[in-house]
Amino acid sequence: MPRPLIDDELDVLAELWTQPGGAVIELGCGAARMARGMLQRWPCLHYLGLEVDARQHALNLQSPQHGMQFEAGGAQAIPAPDAAFDLALMLKSLHHVPMPDMDEALREVARVLKPGGHLYVSEPVYDGALNELVRLYNDEGVVRAAAQAALDRALAWPDTPWEQLAERRFDMPVHFTDFAQFERRMMRPTFADHGIDTPMLERVAAAFAPHQGPDGAHFVRPMHVRWLRRRG
Repeated sequence: MPRPLIDDELDVLAELWTQPGGAVIELGCGAARMARGMLQRWPCLHYLGLEVDARQHALNLQSPQHGMQFEAGGAQAIPAPDAAFDLALMLKSLHHVPMPDMDEALREVARVLKPGGHLYVSEPVYDGALNELVRLYNDEGVVRAAAQAALDRALAWPDTPWEQLAERRFDMPVHFTDFAQFERRMMRPTFADHGIDTPMLERVAAAFAPHQGPDGAHFVRPMHVRWLRRRG
């Protein structure tokens, strides 16, 4: 069955989170783009974004928005009290948690969620033309599989605090005007050094070239969302 094409992932969250409100924490918030859309749609929310990348965290602090707060920190040691949040977000971030710390990160998320609170985990699927490009310099097959395995383990813990309510699979469009934009956005992020040298850059550019058209390069990124609830 073909996957639906979703332009705005916030629509997926809105379908699942039928009673939005309260306090939200995002682990590995990046530039918090989806969170800014959430606060426009649901102005009553109170949002805390955690980020381990010092450069991105500094940029977040320079662009405040009403209802938003940012702190430096990772999912495996959340600087927040117990039962403080109604919703936790992990948007393409669980696979960035060091693999030995993934279980602890999910325990920490359970700790800071209120009973009945929800966890939205959105992870890119290891598949597709865009993935084939990225894996040339940053193969995430192992860590993405580890993220899904960590969720499976958390659901199977003795006396687990988690129950899974739903899953969603969909494609998201991704567009680059040219290879220079791809290089800037995908190969040289502020949070990682992929050790890009000239031969690697040329190899990826050659693989990107067939996708380039008059209006840029168009891809779809397959996504897998898991919607969990913290048991009461």
